[in-house]
Amino acid sequence: MDAELQRWKDRGQWFDYLGFEVFYLAERSGPHLLLVHGYPFSSFDWVRIWPALGERFSLIAPDMLGMGFSAKPARYEYSVHDHADMHEALLAHRGVTECHVLAHDIGDSVAQELLARHELGEQTAAPLQIKSITWLNGGLFNEAYTPRPIQRLLSTTPAGELLARYRRALLPEQFRQIVDYNDGRRVTHKVGRFVLDRYRHRNRWVRAMRQTSIPMRMIDGPCDPNSGRHMADRYLELIPDPDVVMLDETIGHWPQIEDPDAVIAHFLEFIERLDTMAAEA
Repeated sequence: MDAELQRWKDRGQWFDYLGFEVFYLAERSGPHLLLVHGYPFSSFDWVRIWPALGERFSLIAPDMLGMGFSAKPARYEYSVHDHADMHEALLAHRGVTECHVLAHDIGDSVAQELLARHELGEQTAAPLQIKSITWLNGGLFNEAYTPRPIQRLLSTTPAGELLARYRRALLPEQFRQIVDYNDGRRVTHKVGRFVLDRYRHRNRWVRAMRQTSIPMRMIDGPCDPNSGRHMADRYLELIPDPDVVMLDETIGHWPQIEDPDAVIAHFLEFIERLDTMAAEA
């Protein structure tokens, strides 16, 4: 295994979620921050911004089932709702009652579901107060999302399983090792069906975003063909008093990897502004 990836794994812990092992990293230094990673990778997505975040926050970053170092059961019905259940269970296990949220890609969908539960009083574990949400590139609004052809194949057609087994050639070495861990390619297409949840639950999630009083910020890599500037434009149309930060025009789908310094700067500026407002209230 890649040395940096091995160090990440060695620092982690394990949580029993309904009989399946969930891998996660946790560090304590301040208010809690939940990091919700993207598809089809893992908490390692946060490695470039982890040190800076760890100076300010108590971090919790799990690998969702079917991804990363967590269990990847073949006979399992992966869904955004189940991923949200897992995050709520882990936070309850850790005794977390309030947290900020930073999400990316599929993590945006999971955070949308967590937000809807927060607004509707439908949380599945201990009560959780969400203090803020920061959205990185992801399919927040399915009508503006433009998945690549391979993503459609992986999530909606019988060819998905076959393609998932050969998709490894498209990934950098570290990502390839993450996807291959526990023979993960056999379930990549099943996990990828979360895009269908975006259609089923679009109105529930968008209603929660439009009605919530929880502070939100979007930090967007504009050249992302899936959820770049066009997704930010839709956010500006739909969300009351929208807070949107556009990164450099060269930044795409993985802003926390492509431009970690900018992501940290804009995220911390958002949190510091909230802290100042709370102190003045």
